[in-house]
Amino acid sequence: MGVLLAGGLARRMGGGDKPLREIGGRPILAHVIERLAPQCARLVINANGDPARFADFGLPVVADVPPDFAGPLAGVLAGMDAAQGVDDILSAPADTPFLPADLVERLYSARARAGAEIAVAASGDRAHHAVALWPTRLREELRRALLEEDERKVSAFIARYRNVAVEWPVEPFDPFFNVNRPEDVGLAEAILGAEG
Repeated sequence: MGVLLAGGLARRMGGGDKPLREIGGRPILAHVIERLAPQCARLVINANGDPARFADFGLPVVADVPPDFAGPLAGVLAGMDAAQGVDDILSAPADTPFLPADLVERLYSARARAGAEIAVAASGDRAHHAVALWPTRLREELRRALLEEDERKVSAFIARYRNVAVEWPVEPFDPFFNVNRPEDVGLAEAILGAEG
């Protein structure tokens, strides 16, 4: 199951829902869904506030468990809570429109080869901890870390477990580029144009 993390405050974008900003005439989230739908049996959106704003996408919306914008880890926990009967979830920010078509396959195989518990995507020698394959059996440990230990850093939680980073090339573009700032919209449009 894929969990699309759309619960952030988008401060660098001036607020609002980054995934609903348009590139190529469609919301960024539509591009993310298009990339991940063939790779995941089902998808859910992790977002806070009124879920009706995502109604056009036809996906379930799950809110963070801690109600105070606790960051991506809270979204991962919400996804795990929604993934009853599922062994693994893939998390990915909902503002990353160019995710690789082999994301799930490569994370799974690398995790198995390494005997790891969590596989994390990387590019340009940088790990993207919010793009990861997680076993749902860590759900209660994650809940405890968030609610009792106030752990907010995805990288710090992942570091508690055996993990493996899986590297993707950054040419012709970084597949984990995310639209964080207003100027990133133009860059994303350029990448889309080059892809087309």
